[in-house]
Amino acid sequence: MVQAKKASLLLAVIVLMGALLLACGNNANNSDNKAPANGGQASETPATAAPEQTEATTRAFTDWSGHEVEIPVNPQRVIYHGEVTGDVLALGVTPVGVLKNEGTSFDDKIASVEDVGFPFNLEKGLALQPDLIIFSNDDAKQYEEISKIAPTVTFNSFDPIEVRMPILGDMLGKKAEAEAWLAKNKAETADMWAKLRAESGLKENETASVFTMYPGNRLFIMAGAGLPQFLYGEGGFKPLDKVQELIDQQTGFLEISAEVMSEYAGDRIFILNPVDPEAQSDTNDLMNSELWKKLPGVKNGYVYNFDILKAGSDALSREWLIQELPKAMASK
Repeated sequence: MVQAKKASLLLAVIVLMGALLLACGNNANNSDNKAPANGGQASETPATAAPEQTEATTRAFTDWSGHEVEIPVNPQRVIYHGEVTGDVLALGVTPVGVLKNEGTSFDDKIASVEDVGFPFNLEKGLALQPDLIIFSNDDAKQYEEISKIAPTVTFNSFDPIEVRMPILGDMLGKKAEAEAWLAKNKAETADMWAKLRAESGLKENETASVFTMYPGNRLFIMAGAGLPQFLYGEGGFKPLDKVQELIDQQTGFLEISAEVMSEYAGDRIFILNPVDPEAQSDTNDLMNSELWKKLPGVKNGYVYNFDILKAGSDALSREWLIQELPKAMASK
């Protein structure tokens, strides 16, 4: 996807300085402005209290699509509509509305949160009285409708987590929390990969591929979205050249035929179990096919199944994967 251009809003306010200069000029030319007769000490006059400076409650923010939006400095009622709700939760923010998918590693944390649906349900959104809406989409028509409810910013959920978390931290007034989470997660992830190399026989430069099925017997290779963001991180697996090309093109996933599956299959193969029962049935059929059984990773027993909603790229899913990936690999 195309990243939005960075923009800044220049505010120029020259009021106080002008008033002071005008006052000085008038006093210098005023003939009644005599020196006091009491030895130069001015008579006491009631002091005029300086106006209190109130802290700003809103600020300008430029979003992914280039909209300049006035957002709350510390939003309290946030709707997050997108794929990486776990990022927001990891920053200590529980939204009032989300795009819900049951089966995540953090279902319990959003059990009482309103599901605003897909596409975004405008009536539900309005009823929640949000002060900020984060919309993981750059659809101009939808944005125009949603932004009538509350200040709305677009957000690229396909960005790497190292990019996403600081942006969300900025939006939500949680910059320190974002920095702390990234530092902690980086250390924990590095420790996980080191242990896998020491204890599970993981070799340097091993490749991995992630496949999933969609309803209609449609096979997809995952690239820049979801589980691959975790697997291909620093210290982890390497993508095949064909997959790396997709990542470079900022492609989240690509539909392929089973006949070309071998061109995308790495040393280790990850299967994301779909939510749809029909798609799961197609997944089982694929894994029983001759094309599948001929893949080197399959022959070596390096196949790992994860539920697609648990093995995501969001922050809380990553925390879950740090615990679960070593268990899966130890069982092979």
